[in-house]
Amino acid sequence: MTTANEKGVALVFGGSRGIGAAIARRLAEDGHDVALTYVSRPDDAAAVAAEIEALGRRALAIRADSGDAVALRRAVEQAVDVLGPLRVAVVNAGVIRRGLIGEVSVDDLDTVLSINVRGVFLALQTAAARISNGGRLITIGSNTAIRVGSPGASVYAMSKAAVAALVKNVALDLAPRRITVNNVQPGPTETDMTDGMRDMILPRVPLGRLAAPREIAGLVSYLAGADAGFVTGTSFTIDGGFVL
Repeated sequence: MTTANEKGVALVFGGSRGIGAAIARRLAEDGHDVALTYVSRPDDAAAVAAEIEALGRRALAIRADSGDAVALRRAVEQAVDVLGPLRVAVVNAGVIRRGLIGEVSVDDLDTVLSINVRGVFLALQTAAARISNGGRLITIGSNTAIRVGSPGASVYAMSKAAVAALVKNVALDLAPRRITVNNVQPGPTETDMTDGMRDMILPRVPLGRLAAPREIAGLVSYLAGADAGFVTGTSFTIDGGFVL
């Protein structure tokens, strides 16, 4: 087991369940102390924190709405104050709203853009201000940025395409500090977002199954590690061939 802070501190925005929780656990396994944010499920966040501590790492669960700029800044500050210098930040928080173009309400549009675009930008901005030189910033986008193939996902796909474009440009901004910025684009994954959609999705996945959250976490682990030090501004799609 590595000693405390040998790897540094990782912060996972939206780390209380699903892919975010799997990422938080994997980063702890890799030797990081981990802070994670949540907005509505304190029990889930506490359970993930307990799993991290059981691995011998320090953990901190922080309530922070990804649409609230002040809350995001305070979350970063709290993570650094309690756990130490920030080395890795993963922006996982996101929402989905479906509907044909004539059915999407302004409220749904604003919600998706607020969390999936504005919230991602603010999380990157606040994390970049406190992350160590040579650190890692990683966003969790979606393969829908490349291809959807079915109606009703225009707003969600638009938001994830914006994230992919954002990452390319933030990577240029932070390159002088040797901070890498990359985007992971999962396809259909075993989370509550895919509940009730399995029968519709599976025929479209060449590998014939959904991803496990730990598989997405494995790609994040690579991007957060030393072997990915020359990789930046790139989107990595992990979807079982869905977009082929």
